[in-house]
Amino acid sequence: MPAIDRPARVLVVDDEAPIRAIVRGFLEREGMVVTEAADGPSAVEQAQVTAPDVVVLDIMLPGFDGLEVLRRVRAFADPLVIFLTARTEEVDRIVGLRVGGDDYLTKPFSPGELVARVVALLRRRRAATPSSSAAVIRVGDLAIDPARRDVTVGGAPVELTTLEFDILAALARDPGVVLTRQQLLDAAWGIDAAGDEHALEVHVANLRRKLADDPAAARYIETVRGVGYRLRTGTA
Repeated sequence: MPAIDRPARVLVVDDEAPIRAIVRGFLEREGMVVTEAADGPSAVEQAQVTAPDVVVLDIMLPGFDGLEVLRRVRAFADPLVIFLTARTEEVDRIVGLRVGGDDYLTKPFSPGELVARVVALLRRRRAATPSSSAAVIRVGDLAIDPARRDVTVGGAPVELTTLEFDILAALARDPGVVLTRQQLLDAAWGIDAAGDEHALEVHVANLRRKLADDPAAARYIETVRGVGYRLRTGTA
């Protein structure tokens, strides 16, 4: 995806007007263009109209929930998504990431922390400017094209989120070398960002599912217990 050369557009979706106002103020102070929505249907409409780079998306919404919003938005756009949830159950976070969210925060949250995560995600996307000199990396029938940010398995395209690709690309830069969880968090979220090991594990699980890679007999992404992960240099 090309780098963003204009003020970032952010859509804030929450049914609580005070939360939207606070988040909007913090984001606008960073020079971002912010629009709002208070329910599921209007969130999808706003996404169609404004083409946001980032969606800050509450899971619990009137009309239909944030998970359904993301499913519908993904049919026509590919924004970065940070889920918000008022619940403490891990299932909310896991489901949000599995349906294509890039990050999450649990309410109550610090607006400053939210802005930091938005900025970190945008920085990662801006840093992904294509370079014609980047070579395609191949592991068996898995091909990773860093320049185009494309992934194929057996020639078939695999759709990955921004963070999923960044995790895979980090592993692919040194096939066979074990990267610790912290190294992968730094690579995907950025050294200054507050990554989450649990979120990393969910993203790795998503990667394996999309690559049809059984963790019990890994062809691509291998877990090194107690340390981290590595991309295998050959397939069984």
